[in-house]
Order: sequence, then structure tokens, then C-alpha cells
Amino acid sequence: MNTENSHSTRKHKLVLFDFDGTLTHKDTLFEFTRYAVGNARFIFGLMVLALPLVLQKLKVVTAQQAKEIFLSHYFGNTSLEDFNALCNSFCAEVLPSLIRHKAMDAILQHQKEGGRIIIISASPANWIRPWASKYKIETIATELEIQNNRLTGKIAGANCNGEEKVNRLKAMVDITQYDTIIAYGDTAGDLPMLNLANKKFFKPFR
Repeated sequence: MNTENSHSTRKHKLVLFDFDGTLTHKDTLFEFTRYAVGNARFIFGLMVLALPLVLQKLKVVTAQQAKEIFLSHYFGNTSLEDFNALCNSFCAEVLPSLIRHKAMDAILQHQKEGGRIIIISASPANWIRPWASKYKIETIATELEIQNNRLTGKIAGANCNGEEKVNRLKAMVDITQYDTIIAYGDTAGDLPMLNLANKKFFKPFR
């Protein structure tokens, strides 16, 4: 009896999507920042941040360190309320145009088939979760450090990329309860997540 009940409540399919470059055709960190601060400040900021961004490419600084420098420059000391308001506006006004049509078709098909869908992203959850929740998709993403209700510019914990994607997933989901795991990604940072899957797709929507 217990075995039958366990099997009847078992969710047969878990579907994992990377966000930037997989579901979207542009990097949303840059697109959100441009939206939030305007073209002039965005471009000037990139000139100021050129050195740390180059050092990241050269692997002299980590992706997390470079991201924190970027976030600190544009959003350090921004109130959480103001930041989240910008994120909600971005999700309504810009993000839909960045989603790949084939990716959206895949999401809707998996939902029709009854799979549990989770986005796992290195981008901050603040501008992914409002869009994802509209489609009843769960989100695991980089979380931003908040002090006194303001962004510090730092990341809370680890940047959600590479092995951290797997760590965060396993902390939230018992993956052994799924018969099938399907994963979609587009960079080396997605490989640990892809390696969990029975079915894996690399750059599938291009």
C-alpha cells in the first residue's frame, strides 16, 4: 500500500532551464541595467568597469567578484523597494521580447505534459521570479545581499553558476523522486546541471 501511494504521488518529470542565453537571446544583467539606469549611464559605467570585466575574462578575478563590482557600481545602496519596482517593470515591459519563441514553446509543452519546471540562473532572482511566477515556474537564482533594506552590491552566498546550480537544486528538491530529468543550457556554467539529466540539450533553441 505504501509503495503504491508513494508511486502515485511521484512527479515523473523535472525540467531545468538555464535563463540567460538559453531562454533569452540576450544577457539580462546587461539589459536590465541598461533599462534601470539609462543608456548614457550604462555605457559610461562599462567604460569605468572595463578593467574588472577584462580581468574576469582572463580569470584573474572570479565571475562572482566581477559581478559584485558591476552590481555595486550601478545598484549599491539602492533601496530594495525601488530595485524590485524596476525589476517588475522590466519583466512587464522588456523581458517578454527577450524570450526565445522556441524556448517558450518548450516550456508550454512541458507544462502540458505535467513536468515540474525550474529556472536555475546566475542572474539575480529579482527580475526572473516575477516573470517566471506568471507562468507558475519555480526559480533558483543568485540572491542579492540586503542590509537595512538596501542593496549592498554584494551577492548573498554564492553566485548561482556551475556546481552551485546543482548545490542549490539539491538543497530544494529531492531529485531522486523524479524518473526523468531534462535540462537545457548554453554555457560551461550549465554543464554540472546538464550532467544531472537523463536528457540534456545544449543551445537547443538557436
